[in-house]
Amino acid sequence: MDTPQVTAEELKVVWAEDIDRLAEKTAAAMNAAKAGHIIADSEEPIRDAHAEFRQKAFEQALGLLQDKQEAFSPSGQGSSEQGQAAHDAPDD
Repeated sequence: MDTPQVTAEELKVVWAEDIDRLAEKTAAAMNAAKAGHIIADSEEPIRDAHAEFRQKAFEQALGLLQDKQEAFSPSGQGSSEQGQAAHDAPDD
């Protein structure tokens, strides 16, 4: 059986709000820059916004993959079909 994988479509859904926030921060930085100083005035705020997005995007992608793998794993969450585990006292 194949190992579960993350799709680009799943990431787009998970990242939608963060991409919107990145675009808003980028636009705000560009619009706040003085004429003739666009790069100097906007580069750092945009770089910071991208760093924040990159970290969160990686964490979300990793979490999505881990969730899929745990659901796939035989040692992952038990399904309702497996029944209740017996809680017998340990042998002494």
